[in-house]
Amino acid sequence: MSNTFYITTPIYYVNDKPHIGHAYTTILADVLARYHRNTEKKTFFLTGLDEHGQKVQQAAEERGVEAQQHCDEMAPRFTELWEQLHISHDDFIRTTEERHKKVVRDILQQVMDKGDIYEAEYEGLYSVSEERFITEKEAESGEFRDIKQLKEKNYFFKMSKYQQALIDHIKSNPKFIQPDHRKNEILGFLRQPLNDLCISRPKSRLNWGIELPFDSDYVTYVWFDALINYITAPGFGRDEESFNKWWPASYHLIGKDILTTHAVYWPTMLMSAGIELPKTIFAHGWWLMGESKMSKSLGNVINPMDLIDDYGVDPVRYYLMREMVLGQDSSFTMESFIQRYNSDLANDFGNLLSRVSTLMKKNFGGKIPEPGDFTEAEAVIKSNGELLGEVVKEKIEAMRLNEAIEEIMQYIRSVNKYMENNAPWKLVKDDKDAAGRVLYTAGEALRIGAVLLSPVMPNRTAILLDVLNAKGTNLNWGGLTPGNELQNHEPLFPRMN
Repeated sequence: MSNTFYITTPIYYVNDKPHIGHAYTTILADVLARYHRNTEKKTFFLTGLDEHGQKVQQAAEERGVEAQQHCDEMAPRFTELWEQLHISHDDFIRTTEERHKKVVRDILQQVMDKGDIYEAEYEGLYSVSEERFITEKEAESGEFRDIKQLKEKNYFFKMSKYQQALIDHIKSNPKFIQPDHRKNEILGFLRQPLNDLCISRPKSRLNWGIELPFDSDYVTYVWFDALINYITAPGFGRDEESFNKWWPASYHLIGKDILTTHAVYWPTMLMSAGIELPKTIFAHGWWLMGESKMSKSLGNVINPMDLIDDYGVDPVRYYLMREMVLGQDSSFTMESFIQRYNSDLANDFGNLLSRVSTLMKKNFGGKIPEPGDFTEAEAVIKSNGELLGEVVKEKIEAMRLNEAIEEIMQYIRSVNKYMENNAPWKLVKDDKDAAGRVLYTAGEALRIGAVLLSPVMPNRTAILLDVLNAKGTNLNWGGLTPGNELQNHEPLFPRMN
């Protein structure tokens, strides 16, 4: 089994104002990257920005600045948000970087030399908003804006040549497109003859793009350019050792709206270039407000910065990871956010730490007590704690992150119940050793829960582990050292109204 883990988010469109959808995908990738780092896997986490195309050129013209300056001024909106969300990416790629432009030109030349690119005149419907030609059927769907009839000479990639090879690959690699209903969607799409892909735009219409290496009158279609970022960052054509270490990617994480580009365009491009395909393309659902997708046109976009300012980073990360079943859509409401925070974080998690630390300070000089001899009640908590890491691992590897979190929280709830049943605040009056045993057990269970939740809530769990004077990510029982002094702390998750 490979000891490397390479995960990517889509590269986000530089013109967009970052919203909860961008934040969700990036936090999800961050949680998975942190989890694999905790298991001592060598991990590479990539995110970045898509900075070419018609809409970028237009936005720059409207502002009266050069396109590159426009991109340079827009990019910090994303980098600053990722910093505030505690995103631990290893690389942040921008498609205007020279390292990327070189790889795009090299791939184009390779595909051209193979005979997989040809020039032809094409007349059809063109969606300005999507920056691509669309079919009659797509036009009728009403999902595309700014449609016009366009006739022009362009270069085309022989995508149709790889249709059967792609179908065969999907069928023989069941994890290639996940979840399964998305795989079936792509197989359904591939039942129709696949059109070749227009991969150029004439400079007479668009000059903000990567020039074709074989015709200086054209720039590269933005999707052909953007997808290649996934091989640029790990070192394709630049650092063979690094590229071979990380590629193929373990996961391309995407929203379901860009499934076709990732599951059809990208693999056929790689096949033509003779490059191995990624292991898994995982398409998650959308965040809805009520029943509607969040979108600028509907004016219902939630700004993650506002949530962070009001409630802190970790509660936002927790809610987004706990609430969405991966692959399905999920509704965001402030009511459910506050309810989830109060029940899971304030009542279950924060309250347990508060009780344990208060009783240790009051009765054991602010130090971790001796574990003593376990009764059956402690043995159950210990046994479940030791098994929890494996349960969480299975859930995460199956991309059932919400279930992994729920398993951890069920364990924390069972420890709260154990505290209620054994009442160490009463026990200490007659049997201090027994009270110490209960508090050690609850504290050690908290430590294990915090280690397992640390990819989701890196800051608050670090505080919790600091309070318990515990170090590292060890999941073996007995990580708390008797006699170690507790650190002072503010309430970890104060209740919200």
